[in-house]
Amino acid sequence: MRLLAQSNAEKFVKKLLGENEVEAVLQRLDRLTQEEARTAAAQTLDVVYSLVQNMTAVIDGARSQVDLLFTRC
Repeated sequence: MRLLAQSNAEKFVKKLLGENEVEAVLQRLDRLTQEEARTAAAQTLDVVYSLVQNMTAVIDGARSQVDLLFTRC
């Protein structure tokens, strides 16, 4: 029953908007979705890179302090 209703809805939309317009809208939506995924991935990589840089700075600072302790002895 649900499949029949969905099929009828699709036919109605295709007749209302024209099949070409529906296809164009779906293609645009697909492009926008892919672009959003790439943007989210780039932002995630930027955050991870910043975290790694901060961790490296903290580790290097800790090493410097340890080195100072041992050179004083």
